[in-house]
Amino acid sequence: MPAKVVNLTVHGIGAPSRALDPGEDGTWVTVEQFEQVLDAVRRRDAVRITFDDGNLSDVEIGLPRLLERGLRAEFFVLAGLLGEPGRVSVDDVQTLLDAGMRIGSHGWAHRDWRRVDHPQAVEEMIEAPRLLSDLIGNPVTRVAIPFGSYDRRVLTRLRGAGASQVYTSDGGPARSDSWLQARTSLRHDIDAQWTTDVLAGQPGLRRSARRTAARMVKRTRGCAR
Repeated sequence: MPAKVVNLTVHGIGAPSRALDPGEDGTWVTVEQFEQVLDAVRRRDAVRITFDDGNLSDVEIGLPRLLERGLRAEFFVLAGLLGEPGRVSVDDVQTLLDAGMRIGSHGWAHRDWRRVDHPQAVEEMIEAPRLLSDLIGNPVTRVAIPFGSYDRRVLTRLRGAGASQVYTSDGGPARSDSWLQARTSLRHDIDAQWTTDVLAGQPGLRRSARRTAARMVKRTRGCAR
């Protein structure tokens, strides 16, 4: 039986250095909250740390604190927004690589993949990882879905694009070898008890049932228009 892992997602840390989209502040955490989570996951092999959106805080705040604790993470960046104000640049991507971090694709421009047209889908799922592959000199085949928004059509497109592993925002633990990887996002109101519960895989029966039902709906529904 494959081992279970807990995938955590960081979006932004500290004071944002760009204007946030509506509701985006809900997934930003303080430096203290971030450090508390890192301290809790040290020496836990069954925890993976990921970063979405390519915010500048990934490099300025996240990276040094990861290195201080001997931790590694995977950074899913937005290929079309590299170098934009408040976002990581091409040089920052190289800095992450040089520090032993992994780079994945979060698409091109942070669009909802359930609502993109065909040319946009090509840009998000094919051109974005291709650009990142060219930048780092290695294939980029691991993908994190923006907003955790997917359906059967999105998954079919990702398989056709050659995605080797796909990260969602469904919450809860995942099988280490699963193509579709559930993740739990850090949020603005987390505390030490939240971290303990998430790492223990104890979301509560009601919350667990909702997650299972939501995953089934996402994987089987058609493209919403």
